[in-house]
Amino acid sequence: MQASTVSLAFCAAVIASLVAKVWLSSRQIRHVHTHRHAVPDAFAGIITLQAHQHAADYTIAKARFGLLSEALATAVLMGWTLLGGLESLNQWLLANVQVRWGDMAYQLALFGAFSVLNGLIDLPAELWRVFRIEQQFGFNRVTPGLFIADLLKGTLVGTLVGAPLLAAVLWVMGAAGSLWWLWAWALWTGFMLLMQLIWPTLIAPMFNKFEPLKDTALGERVQALMQRCGFQVKGFFVMDGSRRSAHGNAYFAGLGKAKRVVFYDTLLERLSPVEVEAVLAHELGHFHHRHVITRMALVIGMSLAALALLGWLAQQTGFYLGLGVSPNLGAANDGMALMLFTLAVPPFAFFVSPLMARSSRKAEFEADAYASAQSSGPALAAALLKLYQDNASTLTPDPLYARFYYSHPPASERLAALPR
Repeated sequence: MQASTVSLAFCAAVIASLVAKVWLSSRQIRHVHTHRHAVPDAFAGIITLQAHQHAADYTIAKARFGLLSEALATAVLMGWTLLGGLESLNQWLLANVQVRWGDMAYQLALFGAFSVLNGLIDLPAELWRVFRIEQQFGFNRVTPGLFIADLLKGTLVGTLVGAPLLAAVLWVMGAAGSLWWLWAWALWTGFMLLMQLIWPTLIAPMFNKFEPLKDTALGERVQALMQRCGFQVKGFFVMDGSRRSAHGNAYFAGLGKAKRVVFYDTLLERLSPVEVEAVLAHELGHFHHRHVITRMALVIGMSLAALALLGWLAQQTGFYLGLGVSPNLGAANDGMALMLFTLAVPPFAFFVSPLMARSSRKAEFEADAYASAQSSGPALAAALLKLYQDNASTLTPDPLYARFYYSHPPASERLAALPR
């Protein structure tokens, strides 16, 4: 593999993905602005012009911010790779860490230093998103103190959970021979399944409070729905989502009989009991149609293919040189190969995202149909309308942008498929 070929392919993917993102976002901004001045006929008399314009302005603000974020992310990516940022960091760590504490300490330090530096680079944009955009449109409820606490806790949890996994993967890469990627895949799959079990009960409570559902009538209603649909859960919980945001949601967490239903308190404040039931029935529809298992199997399969590809690339000198890094002499290259792979893949994977989005939208239609059959289609439609309005989701997205990005159908298509 020639280094020049790798560089050319990487640059082409980075430029093509950036151009596509800018073009799609520009279309979205123009389309939403053009239709800002009138509520679509299908929603006339249901959504006020003020709410419609609020959603349009929010969508445009996020899209413009996204353009700047993508430009910054592209510059940072090129800085880390072809412009030598990662090479400089690597050489410093080789001289100051590897020679003193060995290969494993050096490789963990490489990931740690990269994560800290990259996090500091991204921090101003995240502060602007939370305290400027979300604040401006009335969604942010995060205080500076809570933001800092979340950042520190997230860093701590990420280190305690991620460092042992990374160390295990790096050990496998160095000790398991040419088929290390197969063992690493098995390790990653086991870790992912384990996280499904421990996240709801051990990690999520570090960031939010979860209390058993106290509304007896609502509890009886959703329990009857679960029995009617043949599902079992460990409990129904209310999460203090309002502590951070005005957005509402509901979700399942866990696996098997350990699954639990979680409602945002903001969702319960806004929806009627029959509407909450309909939203929960939609989530049950995903399990009924095996969307969750299918998606998990797809992720596991894609991770196997990615690790197999990395297993080959890690043996190619041109892979390192083509991305701006000199292969280590007298030290392990496994950590560097893994890091370069995680940096280089996203620009290529971007062009596969419309297929994933299309599959996700199809699943949403199927879950809506299931909810209509098991609960109430009109109630689900009413709940979705409230959620679209409360979350300031635009009713007039650019069709091509929606086809490329949207994991859920646009409001007009989704509601048209539901009985009203």
